[in-house]
Amino acid sequence: MKKELTEKQRTIIGIFLLTVMGAFIGWVYEMIFYRIDLGYFIKRGHGFGPWLPIYAFGALGLTLIVYKRKIHPVLLFIMSVVGSGIIEYATGWVLYNLMGGIRLWDYNVEIWNWGNIDGFVCARSVLIFGVFGTIFGALIIPRFMTFVKNAKARPLVIFSTILAIVVGVDVIYGYIIKSIINGGL
Repeated sequence: MKKELTEKQRTIIGIFLLTVMGAFIGWVYEMIFYRIDLGYFIKRGHGFGPWLPIYAFGALGLTLIVYKRKIHPVLLFIMSVVGSGIIEYATGWVLYNLMGGIRLWDYNVEIWNWGNIDGFVCARSVLIFGVFGTIFGALIIPRFMTFVKNAKARPLVIFSTILAIVVGVDVIYGYIIKSIINGGL
């Protein structure tokens, strides 16, 4: 007898996969942006995987807010702009002011940095995140959760488990072990 997943289990898997998807989309965006800005590709992030944690947190927050809700696209855009601005500024400020001057990005030295606040946030970034957030919230989340709801349980669990292990190992290595080796933590 096959064991089927509950609705709650499918929801948790869907939210996890959307979080990783957001981290991947953010990584792709930054690879393209920095190719335009610097004229060559640079590896973004500290781990080996193609994902950036700040985008994962943004995708997770957005998913938790919009899942099972119908939000007008204009309101979704405003929420995405404000939410991404808060996440970006708070993360940048904490890293810089409370974690020994760590700066993972600096809008002071990038192109199209109008509306720049302390190098942690700028209008270009939050407007782009607003567009991404609107597309993600209005189109990707509902369609992807429908896909997860209808997917066969076994492949969904196997894929999600493997991805969780890979992401977990990457986070432990890229953000914890490398910090210890480099004199952090």
